[in-house]
Amino acid sequence: MAPIDSDDNTTAGEGEELRAGRRKAARYVVPVAVMGVAAATIGLVPALADSGDPDLPKVTAEQLIEKIAKSDVQQLSGTVRINTDLGLPDLGGLESSLMSGMSGGPGSGGDGEGSAADPSAKLTELVSGSHTLRVAADGPDRQKLSLLENAAEYSLIHNGKDVWGYDSQSNEVYHSTAPDGAERPEKDVPGKDVPATPKDFADQALKSVDDTTSVTVGGTAQVAGRDAYRLVVEPKQKGSTVGAITVAVDAETGTPLKFTLTPASGGAAVVDVGFTKVSFAKPDASTFDFTPPEGAKVTEADESDAAAKAPEHGRLAEGDLAEGLDGLKVIGEGWNSIATFDTGAQGGLPTGSEGGDLGGLGGFLGSFGDQVKGDFGSGTVFKTRLVNALITDDGKVYAGAVTKDALVKAADAEQ
Repeated sequence: MAPIDSDDNTTAGEGEELRAGRRKAARYVVPVAVMGVAAATIGLVPALADSGDPDLPKVTAEQLIEKIAKSDVQQLSGTVRINTDLGLPDLGGLESSLMSGMSGGPGSGGDGEGSAADPSAKLTELVSGSHTLRVAADGPDRQKLSLLENAAEYSLIHNGKDVWGYDSQSNEVYHSTAPDGAERPEKDVPGKDVPATPKDFADQALKSVDDTTSVTVGGTAQVAGRDAYRLVVEPKQKGSTVGAITVAVDAETGTPLKFTLTPASGGAAVVDVGFTKVSFAKPDASTFDFTPPEGAKVTEADESDAAAKAPEHGRLAEGDLAEGLDGLKVIGEGWNSIATFDTGAQGGLPTGSEGGDLGGLGGFLGSFGDQVKGDFGSGTVFKTRLVNALITDDGKVYAGAVTKDALVKAADAEQ
């Protein structure tokens, strides 16, 4: 079972709309999450496993997918290595503050508001670079994820009704509570929408199936000392930036042990997430104990949420995001799915004082994009090794794991 494994949950009313907007933003602004839009439509092409090392019984792709679906691992512990190479331009650190502001992280502004330990901001660091995580789980009510950094550590602990986030570098603590057991929707645990283990990524890629994809068994492998099958997922459609997804599936438990996404353009993997050590024994109960260290600043969730909603210093507020993404829809199908919405901002990227923090960044970001024209008018395409986005001069956004030409074609079709 993944340490953080469910969707967000909201209550009725205005707060629900704000959080819904934030969830939409997380899916389509954070590059790794956008991958799920294109990779979540997978067809089935049964194939027998090739011979390999280790020597395992032959299985079909369908049987292997069923094995993943039926896997019910409740207890595990281990170390996970995440490498993400989206090919983003070097913005001199500005990309981090932009990402934190858009995710609604209250501790990102450096102005004393919120908490540096809030998982909604802290875990967005996983979308780029290389990271080492320690994970542990003991059923649905006890999980722990620790992000190991240089001379520091960030931990997110869920133990019963309590959720603790602790940032050792700032000595700050984030705390929230939720009802125990059946009364607590698993969606309520902060940070659960951020993929952190091979299972999290594999679940996104295998949410649904159709005929747009070839799925085969590509032999066997050993991951973290465990025998595994290799499930290989490749798009049939042209126009996708995804080359292939490979999931190493534990032969005994059906748990994904490694997830690798390679781009159609070739080269190193865009996303490579795998266990380097793993055990399916019950973790010690003390693993999930947490007491705030002496002198630590403790921020309760309601205080943190209030800070996140305050649109000070030109920062984007959650309400602004919710309003801007109200018309979000997905066009196309399968690997060529494209998310589109209208920002309502004429003139493309904001410049000067018109866009707060984004305004000063507009011209700078524009230098990294490709200017394009079509029946839709003109706009700018921003490219990574996986996710590309077209921002038109009349304020519309088209984004997906597709090529530049596919984005322009989609914008033209909307006219």
